Amino acid sequence: MYADEIEKLLSANKIKAGDNVSVTFGSETIEGVLMPRPDVGDSSIVVVKRKDGYNMGIRYGKGFAIKKMGERGQHFSFPKKEALKVKGLPKLSMIYTGGTIGSKVDYVSGGVYMLTKPEELLYEVPELEEIASVDIRELMSIASEDMTHSEWAKIAEETAKALNGGAKGVVITHGTDTMHYTSAALSFMLKDINAPVVLTGAQRSSDRGSSDAFFNLICSAQVATKSDVAEVGICMHSSSSDKENIFIRGTKARKMHTSARDAFKPINSLPICRVDAAGSIGYIGSYKHVEAKSKKKASAETKFEEKVAIVKTHPNSDPGVLGYYMDKGYRGLIIEGTGLGHVPTSTGNMNMSWIGSIKEAVDSNIVVGITSQCINGSVNENVYRNLRTLKGAGAVFCEDMLSEVAYVKLGWLLGNRSNKEAAEMLNKDIAGEISPRRDADWFTE
Repeated sequence: MYADEIEKLLSANKIKAGDNVSVTFGSETIEGVLMPRPDVGDSSIVVVKRKDGYNMGIRYGKGFAIKKMGERGQHFSFPKKEALKVKGLPKLSMIYTGGTIGSKVDYVSGGVYMLTKPEELLYEVPELEEIASVDIRELMSIASEDMTHSEWAKIAEETAKALNGGAKGVVITHGTDTMHYTSAALSFMLKDINAPVVLTGAQRSSDRGSSDAFFNLICSAQVATKSDVAEVGICMHSSSSDKENIFIRGTKARKMHTSARDAFKPINSLPICRVDAAGSIGYIGSYKHVEAKSKKKASAETKFEEKVAIVKTHPNSDPGVLGYYMDKGYRGLIIEGTGLGHVPTSTGNMNMSWIGSIKEAVDSNIVVGITSQCINGSVNENVYRNLRTLKGAGAVFCEDMLSEVAYVKLGWLLGNRSNKEAAEMLNKDIAGEISPRRDADWFTE
């Protein structure tokens, strides 16, 4: 609730959250929808959603006046539009899984509301029908932080089905928080794909003036139907402006900002290509090309070992934490070391050395991979004595793989291979997750 004096004023004027109001403060007047007070913040600040989609806070005080302009609305409902099958246009399969890209603010509750039918998303972006014959389906409606390997498997299976059904490409709408985990999972799970598989999302909901949802969808559809890339990747803004997107290999993408439109960056790699809303595609990095005469069917290898974890080392970190995972029957661990992959080794208090615990984990048949907390660069077991000691304990150095990708890869390997095979394959390239050379420094915005 707002402060008592504000609540009394609203009650006297029969105003409730969700009503259209006019607010005067000093010499300024704005119109919009009265929003419920946020759970945190100053209770003397009245929040109004303006017509441009932005929220504005107005402090209650001298010169403040509020007038009701319209009745409280109903809960938000998206308009719907049936997909048109346009002859002569390539077939695009769009798989909806949830996230901010399919959400708007419910002006009554003040919360974010996700669409319930895929046709609602198509209504928002009619330009898609000029690009492709769209087949859109809701597979699930889930926030990406709630995703598990079970959802990854469903997405992989649906994607393979769409590709085998004649789709020129697939666009998967997804929440951004863990999109790079899903893109990595699909990169390993999907086999013999011969078309673009494009994940996209939005950093800002579609009711906001700065929303990136529509531009991301349009650019993703262009990549999916016009490029000759036979890989999984993420298509999001290359900068804060609506100039172009970049398409990043699914095993080389990372979310690098909590809210910026250009949050996703390629790590230790170039993006595959740039793309704009008109469909102009500029290839930048190497990629697997579509094979014109290929008759292979796409398939999904989706088993995943749940008992895999990422463990971060740091100064004063207790190696005894590995005992927890051993006691719980874990089969794989990715350890984020420092720099080139260091863990505490020759410590003054040898009880703080991780080497003995790592060797014990390896001897108990746990696959232990080493990545770096550094974003760019590669681990290397040969540079320093402590690194060679770590290798001697049985740890596998994961080259330039991101920790999240190594985690997903190890879970997938252990779900589908023996421990011995998983350990042997962990630092071998399968889906572009390991760079043959470091070319990222050549890429400039």
